[in-house]
Amino acid sequence: MSPVPTARARRRRFGWPQRVFSQVLLMQLTIVTGVTALVTGLFLAPLSAQLDDQAMRRALAIAETTASPELAEELTGSRPTADGPVQADAERIRQATGAEYVVVMDGRGVRWSHTSPAQIGRIVSTDPSEALAGRDVMEIDSGTLGRSARGKVPLRDTDGRIVGAVSVGIEYDSVRARLLAAIPELLAYAGGALAVGALAAYLISRRLQRQTHDLAFSDISALLAEREAMLHGIREGVVALDAAGRIRLMNDEAQRLLGVGPEATGQALDEVLGEGRTTDVLAGRVSGDDLLTVRGSRVLIANRMPTDDGGAVATLRDRTELEQLGRELDSTRGLIDALRAQDHEHANRLHTLLGLLELEMHQEAVEFVTEVVGVHRATAEQVTEKIHDPLLAALLVGKATVAAERGVSLRLAPGTLLPDRLVDPRGLVTVVGNLVDNALDAAAGTQDPTIEIELHAQGRTVTLRVADSGPGVPAEQRELIFTDGWTTKELPAHGKRGLGLPLVRRFAERQGGSAAVRESAAQGAEFSVVLPDALTETGAVATHSHGHGLEQDGREDGVVEADDVRETRQSR
Repeated sequence: MSPVPTARARRRRFGWPQRVFSQVLLMQLTIVTGVTALVTGLFLAPLSAQLDDQAMRRALAIAETTASPELAEELTGSRPTADGPVQADAERIRQATGAEYVVVMDGRGVRWSHTSPAQIGRIVSTDPSEALAGRDVMEIDSGTLGRSARGKVPLRDTDGRIVGAVSVGIEYDSVRARLLAAIPELLAYAGGALAVGALAAYLISRRLQRQTHDLAFSDISALLAEREAMLHGIREGVVALDAAGRIRLMNDEAQRLLGVGPEATGQALDEVLGEGRTTDVLAGRVSGDDLLTVRGSRVLIANRMPTDDGGAVATLRDRTELEQLGRELDSTRGLIDALRAQDHEHANRLHTLLGLLELEMHQEAVEFVTEVVGVHRATAEQVTEKIHDPLLAALLVGKATVAAERGVSLRLAPGTLLPDRLVDPRGLVTVVGNLVDNALDAAAGTQDPTIEIELHAQGRTVTLRVADSGPGVPAEQRELIFTDGWTTKELPAHGKRGLGLPLVRRFAERQGGSAAVRESAAQGAEFSVVLPDALTETGAVATHSHGHGLEQDGREDGVVEADDVRETRQSR
């Protein structure tokens, strides 16, 4: 004995289908069937009215033809009898036209002709007043012969006087027969339209089935909700673009990393982000994997995957902290090398001093110590005399010592003079540190290696110039070196370089200034940075900002300051 199906099983068997293909096909078939039935009904309604109108006009035309002056003379000159001339003419016209009846009446409404002779001499069953009043009448009405389409006209004699009326009827069953005869042909057209609509519905449903992988609408809705939750929950920026380069989707992390709001969705990428490497990477104008770009103060790693519709999906990862750690590692290694070199130099000086003392050359020992200390003191005094900001002065003293250890002469240009009124001392320290580090790398190993630094103020504008005696920068690469990730150096341990100069230019442009490079007088490279409004008004108190500055290429701000303090102490 088979078990009785449960209500849930019956609903699943006979209820609404779950698949998109089945639902769409069923809905489209229902719509096509309904539209076909509606169109058929809308066509039949005016067709019935049109057939009625044609029947009434035909009856009226027959009545007008019948109502001749000769018939009027016969009416006035005879009596209403079955064998009279009026009955004979009316029957002749009826048989010739196929009308149901032709009734001739006098001015009192008495019949002078009828298909049934027994009705002759009796009053007509319908009101003849309008026709006897001289008006033509068309109507669908019921009389002694049943329902018919009628036409009534007045009967006039030769003088135009109304002596009676003529009423002609067309059998209504013939009108309905014409309508029914048209229905099969109409239904054939409707069936053809229904078949074409059903085929189109099936093809569309099959296409939707392929595109939706035969999922149910509830499954699609759940997948969409899961996708939204996943995109906005992951800690990686996701940007989806269409074929025209407009932003289709941008999750919360991407908005945070790029510094834009949700209103960016639907806008062109170039309009939202502006020109720059980040825009070029996301738009696909720069190809490759794990592309490095800088957006604001963030270092981002971008990857881009094209989609089948001509768009693309780009992912962004924040590498700022990792880059800072890697640069701190580079800075620490540089500091260790500098300490090792200074330890070696300090040991040589102590050995020299020990030898002088053992030889009892005390005066020479005093002169040697005075000379060594004096060199450091002279360097510090020269820097602090022209650079009044303590952070920047400490940096330059430290860089001078490092340059001396690498055999490079670092000097200040004669026109250097910078007051202690910097708006953002840490930012300028980072800019100078990056440019000096690049100059040291370029000048080291060349013949007569030198670096010249010039800092001067005009009004509130600070101009920085760093020139070296290195190989210089070719003309075709003078803009390229300011792009993110471009470098001629070997990769450090953390695997990324080429951030120092882009950050320098970005800092300058953020201050409304500029950064450029040209050939120096020593045939090397000369970097110039212009910073408008970098100084406070005269008399205002300059506060040393402890906010986030820019990272140096190879050193982090905190490490540089420790190095500078160490060098300053050694010079005392």
